[in-house]
Amino acid sequence: MSKTENETTPAETTASPVEVVALSPEQIEDLKTRAAKADENWDRLLRTTADFDNFKKRAAREKIEAAQYASFSLLQKLLPVVDNFEMALTAAQTAQGDKLASLQSGVAMIQQQLKSALAESGLEEIDATGKPFDPAWHEAISQQESAEVPEDHVTQQLRKGYKFKDRLLRAATVIVAKKPAAGS
Repeated sequence: MSKTENETTPAETTASPVEVVALSPEQIEDLKTRAAKADENWDRLLRTTADFDNFKKRAAREKIEAAQYASFSLLQKLLPVVDNFEMALTAAQTAQGDKLASLQSGVAMIQQQLKSALAESGLEEIDATGKPFDPAWHEAISQQESAEVPEDHVTQQLRKGYKFKDRLLRAATVIVAKKPAAGS
């Protein structure tokens, strides 16, 4: 079948000719202004994106450094304690008589200095003796019959417990009171 002059193919019917529209000089200036503003906004977006990427990298680096050096200030507080222990050990090698009592008080002062440095960093002792047994803070290793201490209260603390800023570091090892046997 041959194509006549009036017949067209489907591709030819959907294609529309490009219309050329004449723009006034004001419209051309407006388009140029808008294009310049779009370019400026695009540049601003690129800079902001780059700044944000740099911020994320810096924040990640600072987070890693903070984790690596988290103990730095605590160690600075403990160094004088280590120095004092070394001096006490040197003195202990030659201590006799009255010097022994002086050495004992010196070691007690060093212990207090160490406890103070740890407390400044947020470490707290868990005092359990005479208090109700709390499995969140205490580790019971046995029970002991007691008429003086109420049932389910701590009669004896065998090892101190510690918490760091309200988080358990080590539970206190304790013995818990129970009622005396009826036949006792």
